Amino acid sequence: MIGANHIWEKLGRILKPKADIYWMSSYTGSSFAVQVENTAIFDIYVSGRDERNRTQIGRVRLNIRNPHQLLEVDSDPVLTVGNIGAFDENGVSYPYIVNNNGRLFMFYTGWMPSVLTPFQNHLGLAVRNKLGRFERISRAPILPRNNDDYLSIGSVGVIQEGTIWRMWYTSFQEWGEERKQPKHKYKIKYAESRDGQNWHRENRVCIDFKCTDEHSICRPTVFRDENLYHMWYCYKGDHYRIGYASSRDGLEWKRQDELAGIQPSSSGWDSIEQCYPHVFRYEDCLYMF
Repeated sequence: MIGANHIWEKLGRILKPKADIYWMSSYTGSSFAVQVENTAIFDIYVSGRDERNRTQIGRVRLNIRNPHQLLEVDSDPVLTVGNIGAFDENGVSYPYIVNNNGRLFMFYTGWMPSVLTPFQNHLGLAVRNKLGRFERISRAPILPRNNDDYLSIGSVGVIQEGTIWRMWYTSFQEWGEERKQPKHKYKIKYAESRDGQNWHRENRVCIDFKCTDEHSICRPTVFRDENLYHMWYCYKGDHYRIGYASSRDGLEWKRQDELAGIQPSSSGWDSIEQCYPHVFRYEDCLYMF
């Protein structure tokens, strides 16, 4: 059970860009861990950025008991950019994977440049084929624009409970028009589905801003422990920090960022910002990438 004294033990940086791997030559970021059968081996699906600043999703393999020693690094991404003109023409990132009876469903954020704003984000879905590559369910976003989510939709967290798929998603609220305004504002909302592809939304906000200086809340990662839902996410004022919230039903959430259990280091690679968490359980421990 998660408690007030839960503190993460940092294991340090385990992955950095590799010049000889083109899909991660300049950046390695948000990731998602998938256990390989019932072993300590995990496939980590990583958002990497190439020399053209395009994000693609690739895979590295490691033993969770010795995460600094990579067992494999794929030379090619498992999901690359979409067709020119598509919502994901300039990048795919923030993978979140659901194992549905042996089929891996990857929810991902697509990127495309725009004119008056720097970019647009929308949500895509791909399913892993027998060759280990992910094939898009649709060339269009699976969460279309509506009156409440009319700008962009970013990173998501998804779990399956029986016949219900539950999603917590990042919804853009506005773009700043003045130089001193935040570039954008987004918060976390909720959606449900019966098949993981067609989603119902009621504009329910789960994680909202707690002060006027806060403007960005994203990358929710959710799991259920006994009768309580736990969510880690990142929020931003001047810099990204990792926050925490709990809920009895997955709908009404209580922000308790002081219980996130992790703070920036005094120096080094995570001393300025921390963001894009993925939390999962292995044996008797929780792990956060």
